[in-house]
Amino acid sequence: MNNNNDKLLRNGLKPLRLFVDLIFTKDMGRLITRGTFSFTVPCQLSIVKLPILPYLICFALFTASCGTEPEYDASGTFETEETIISAEASGTLKSFVVDEGQKLKEGDLIGYIDTLQLYLKKKQLKSQIASTLSQLPDVSTQLAALKSQLKTAERERKRLANLVKADAATQKQLDDADAQIDLIKKQIAAQKSSLGITTKSINRQIAPLEVQIEQINDQIAKSNIVNPVNGSVLTKYAEEKEVVSAGKPLYKIADLSSLILRAYITGDQLPAIKLNQKVKVLTDKSKDEYKEQEGIITWISDKAEFTPKTIQTKDERANLVYAIKIKVKNNGYLKIGMYGEVKFE
Repeated sequence: MNNNNDKLLRNGLKPLRLFVDLIFTKDMGRLITRGTFSFTVPCQLSIVKLPILPYLICFALFTASCGTEPEYDASGTFETEETIISAEASGTLKSFVVDEGQKLKEGDLIGYIDTLQLYLKKKQLKSQIASTLSQLPDVSTQLAALKSQLKTAERERKRLANLVKADAATQKQLDDADAQIDLIKKQIAAQKSSLGITTKSINRQIAPLEVQIEQINDQIAKSNIVNPVNGSVLTKYAEEKEVVSAGKPLYKIADLSSLILRAYITGDQLPAIKLNQKVKVLTDKSKDEYKEQEGIITWISDKAEFTPKTIQTKDERANLVYAIKIKVKNNGYLKIGMYGEVKFE
């Protein structure tokens, strides 16, 4: 190179080294490649005439063939449905066996809240019910005397009827016996009615107490912390021995076996996709490599919205786009919040 420069100087020319810094961009303002290309051209000492276009074309061809990232049709971030599990009872958290990252199954018992006060209240209510039930009348005992009188009166009436046939008793005596039997029957009916009213009144007093016991049983059942869904624990909000109240969040869980890539497409791309369509999902594997996975479009928004602010340029944020959701199986590599690109097949 130095020999060439000496030759140029002897011929009255000056070597001039130029540096060209070019940036090639593609969709959504994403940087595709950037590089500096330098070259030396001969020029007069006083006037520089530079045919730069051929050099730029060569550089562009050279750059396009070196390490550019693959094209994509849409991009977005991974998300999933997260469920916050809260306490359904109040009290001390006696046991809480949960760690962040732990995998749980639906129905797993992972802890319980102290139920001593609930147990004592339930015991008190049962005692009140027993005390109230003791006031119930013994219907059969209280009616026994009247039923015995009725049997005696019926026997006497039968005897008088035989005497009347033998002209040994008057008709009036037989009529008095019939009246006595009717009176006893009315007394029995009245007694039954009175005892029935008393029994109903006592049962009505017991009903609210039984409802309270059912409520306590429900609260005791809710004191057991049972995991409702399959998934992995993302965040733990409480610790064992803490006093919690109903509604306090205990932990957040999500099913990470598959994630949802929420991406955005333009109106021009909308006719090219449909529900349950298979697509290619690209995620960063290394600095210059991409990991490719298969995804399925599970949702397409029917309303246009402005491009989210995460898009880099102001002009692109002003465009109207449609949100889509793509379900991707997760082998443990995908993470919530990770960026991904989509290529429609």
